[in-house]
Amino acid sequence: MTTMTNASVREFKMPDVGEGLTEAEILKWYVQPGDTVTDGQVVCEVETAKAAVELPIPYDGVVRALHFPEGTTVDVGTSIIAVEVAGGAPAQEEAPAAPAPAPATEPEQPAEQPAARQPVLVGYGVATSSTRRRPRKQAPDAAAGQAASAVQSELNGHGAAPAAPEAPAQRPLAKPPVRKLAKDLGVDLATVTPTGPGGVVTREDVHAAVAAAQAPQQTAPAAQPSAPAASAPDRPSAPASYDSARETRIPVKGVRKATAAAMVGSAFTAPHVTEFVTVDVTRTMKLVEELKQDKEFAGLRVNPLLLIAKALLVAIRRNPDINASWDEAAQEIVVKHYVNLGIAAATPRGLIVPNIKDAHAKTLPELAASLGELVSTAREGKTSPSAMQGGTVTITNVGVFGVDTGTPLLNPGESAILAVGAIKPQPWVHKGKVKPRQVTTLALSFDHRLVDGELGSKVLADVAAVLEQPKRLITWA
Repeated sequence: MTTMTNASVREFKMPDVGEGLTEAEILKWYVQPGDTVTDGQVVCEVETAKAAVELPIPYDGVVRALHFPEGTTVDVGTSIIAVEVAGGAPAQEEAPAAPAPAPATEPEQPAEQPAARQPVLVGYGVATSSTRRRPRKQAPDAAAGQAASAVQSELNGHGAAPAAPEAPAQRPLAKPPVRKLAKDLGVDLATVTPTGPGGVVTREDVHAAVAAAQAPQQTAPAAQPSAPAASAPDRPSAPASYDSARETRIPVKGVRKATAAAMVGSAFTAPHVTEFVTVDVTRTMKLVEELKQDKEFAGLRVNPLLLIAKALLVAIRRNPDINASWDEAAQEIVVKHYVNLGIAAATPRGLIVPNIKDAHAKTLPELAASLGELVSTAREGKTSPSAMQGGTVTITNVGVFGVDTGTPLLNPGESAILAVGAIKPQPWVHKGKVKPRQVTTLALSFDHRLVDGELGSKVLADVAAVLEQPKRLITWA
């Protein structure tokens, strides 16, 4: 057994490996208690709502404990591994122990220091005080309620208002995505019974409250309309028992959970319009074969998707307003002067959409290299969260599955997505004669709040024109 003198145990917390992510699932531990670790060594792999990420430890030492087994979903800011460090910084620097005493600027806090407060940690270490929830968010409402009580008391002839309660009603604890879900569904979080650790309201609690509110209307619409819906007993999210021989239940989490939430938000936020065009891509297919023999593309991935991506970039350059987003808070249309081209990729963990940064500025060989790297990284499950952030427009290739076309949903924050169907020989009128030609169908979905029919049609027509006559890649460049 390794013995370390003048040692301290440091707790390594689950970091926020994306932008505002609140939890991650531990996929695999690479170390065990008793192992020696060094600064920068990868100790585990976690899956967030965006990607699988390897976590390095930021100091040298000996592993003393793994706080969670593989397969556990852990909140950001929660300690996941304890490491004994020789000398170095004091243990409390990383320890998620009880919060420090409230500073002088927060005099109202001593009575309310729940041990289950859930910190949000960005990076690999923050001061202890920054992990506590911001106090008095509900203070204006509480003050208004006390004032109203005092006035009502005087009107009722009770004289002076009674003393304020020692602990006013606290704002329900919930993560931002859960608050948004409750707002979208019209659920008051104050009426929801929390089941999460430390009294935190979860998504399941919100859905249970909705189900409880709907149940009286469906089963007994005339019975006691004044009874509050929130008083209904909690309903399980799944049957108590089911036929395991004929059914399989798969927990929705990680990438699939994030995709589901994003698609629901997209479908019910942006008014989608989809237009279609069928195009002869015979010349494009011939160009693909020629580029495969070109020495400038040696070792690069050359396929129809490469030229389709380039055609879309040309169309965006000719119609820049398609490359935009809708800012609901500011009520503004944000036109992007750069193109981060997203490519939808199916992986074992679900659909992800990494994007090629500044794709508009790349030459065709550079675009081929970036596209090849993006696809191989996604298939290996190593796509980083940053690679999936900041996309401006997306391509989804359903043709690889033999599908003719589809009506794709927008990636959140974008205004357009192009679906590419299967390319296959079909009878086509070419130069006045019916001939077999390579034909595909393109579908462009766009946000009708900022893209009207004229703009969407121009973009789709330009993509089709380039694929029909690839020489336009030169004349329109």
